[in-house]
Order: sequence, then structure tokens, then C-alpha cells
Amino acid sequence: MNKRDYYEVLGVDKSASDDEIKSAFRKLAKKYHPDVCKEPDAAEKFKEAQEAYAVLSDKDKRARYDQYGHQAFNGNDGAGYDFSGFDFSDIMSDLFGGGFSSSFFGGRQNRSSKGRDTLKRVNLTFNEAIFGCTKTFNIDVMDTCSSCSGKGGFGEQTCTKCHGTGTINAEQRTLFGTFLTKTTCDLCGGKGKIYKEVCKECKGKGKVRNNKNIDVKIPAGVDSLNQLRVQGMGEAGINGGPNGDLYLEFYVEEHEIFKRDEFDIILELPITITDAILGCKKDIPTINGTVKLTIPAGTQNGEKFRLKGKGIENLHSYKVGDMYVIIKVIVPEKLSKEQKKLIEELSTTDLESSNEFKKINKYI
Repeated sequence: MNKRDYYEVLGVDKSASDDEIKSAFRKLAKKYHPDVCKEPDAAEKFKEAQEAYAVLSDKDKRARYDQYGHQAFNGNDGAGYDFSGFDFSDIMSDLFGGGFSSSFFGGRQNRSSKGRDTLKRVNLTFNEAIFGCTKTFNIDVMDTCSSCSGKGGFGEQTCTKCHGTGTINAEQRTLFGTFLTKTTCDLCGGKGKIYKEVCKECKGKGKVRNNKNIDVKIPAGVDSLNQLRVQGMGEAGINGGPNGDLYLEFYVEEHEIFKRDEFDIILELPITITDAILGCKKDIPTINGTVKLTIPAGTQNGEKFRLKGKGIENLHSYKVGDMYVIIKVIVPEKLSKEQKKLIEELSTTDLESSNEFKKINKYI
């Protein structure tokens, strides 16, 4: 049977990088997969792309192919390259979802893998977020079974069905023809070992679920939607793989007077009309105590004053944010007779000397 050049099949040059080869195969696999493509020769093109990728994605096989062409893999009675042992599961799961069967292509279904990560929402007060704190969490975690030391049983023996390999060979008929595939041994679950006695504590899983309290140190300066990773406190790993991680996602409560802009603190400071006109000195609350701020005469509503280094400490850069005080001139809603008289006297003086008044008066 005449075969097309593998580079031609994937549509790449002979100098193509590993990433380019993988990207080309992904496109073809998605295009010609029988579940999505109704072309009559889709199955054959899909199989052809698989074989090309299985060779060109392997450094040694690619070197042999570049030197000898298809003859490099015609040692088995001219049958050509057998990719039944090649694991397509990772790339296929990426394209078609986690339910894709890796055993269909000879992949290992029961290889060890890390457990899934978990996410937990954590509410923090304003002060807990900016200064840091230690929080105690109650979680369920999968720990190694202390009874069997994580083995799942007692009296270890080599599996009599797969002879310790964890897989068994089977001939499988598919849309793409007949393949010699490797499937997970159903007797030992792919471990290659069986036990005379199954552990009663973990029921053969090697891990037990424990409920425990953990103390986690929350660093200073975290903000809403920031996440903190706690290693090994997620779901249990598969087939001896490590546990996943726990991610804490923070939600910070609003403060009564302080607002936050990343690592800066913003405070709206109410002052009277006379304070704005005549100027004054005010005690200002900050996150680290009280400081005195001089407000000059003639200060306008909305004017901003910067207090350097009075914000939040950034532990990543070891810098400290600033605090911004925004003036809010409060107009009294009620006046005593004496106050009203003073304001009326003030109104007889010329207070419209500002350019802002002059610009408006031009159009009156």
C-alpha cells in the first residue's frame, strides 16, 4: 500500500517544531473525527493523521523516518507502523473532553495522576485582609491509610492475569479497522499486584477520608478574588498519584470609612464651610493610627491630599501604598438665628472673585 509522506499528511515542513506538529495534528483530528465529520473518507484520514503524529511527535522515530522513510517501520512483514501502544489520551481528551476513552488507542486508563484541585470561599474583614491573619478551616482530606501503609491490602502477590504489567492485550474492532490494544487489567486495576486480604480500613483504595482542622496563614495585603494555594489539601490522587491542592478565594468586607484602591487607602473627610474657608488642622484616622493633617485656607470640595506611606504594605514588592484624603465640604442643613445672621452678613461681601464665576457671568 502506498503511503503519503507523514509531513504532507500533517501539512507541515520537515523543519517543523514539536509544537507545530502537535498543532497540525490537533486541527486534523478535530476536523476528521467521525463524530463530527460526515465525509466518507473521514475515518481513513483520521487514522492517517494519527499514524503521522505518532511517528513525528517521537524524537527517535522521527529521526528514523527522516533517514529511511516508511521503510523504517516495515519490519513486521511489511505491515507498517503499529501505533496501538501510542498514548493519544492527553491530546484527545483536550480536544473532545475528559470522557474520551484512552484505551481505544492503547493508552493507559489507570496511570497515576494528581487529584483534582478544590476551591473554598473565604470571607475576611477589612483588617484581616490588610494586616494578614491565621484562619482555621475544617476540611475533608484523603490521607494514606495507616493500616496498610497505602497499599490497599496485605499479602502482596503479582497479578496472575496481567503478570505484573497492569495491562492486558486485546483485539478491538473499531470504525478505523481492527487494532491490537492494551487495556487496564480488570483483576488488579492496573497496579500489577493483588493481595490475599483486602484492607478493611480503606477497602483496598489505600487512602481514607479524614476530617481535620488546618491552620492557614493568610498573608497581609490580600484583596477580593485573590487566591491562596494550600498544597496537598485537595481531592485524593488517582492510582497512587498525589492529592490535588486547595485554593482559598478571598472576599473582603467593606470598611465603614476606608476604601481600597489596590494598595492605597482612600478616605473622604467631612469638614465645615468655615474649615474650608479659614483652614484648620484635623486629626485623621489611618489604618495604623491617627495623624494630623493641615488643611490650608481656601480648600475646595473634592480636593485631594496625599499621605505618603500610610497605605497597605505590598509583601511582593516590599513597598507601602499611600493614603489619599478627599475633602468633602458639608453644607449645614439647619442654622441657628445667630448662624443665619452671620451667613447673611457674609453674603453681602464679594465672594464671586473666582474665575469660575466670571466664566459663567459672561453668558448671563
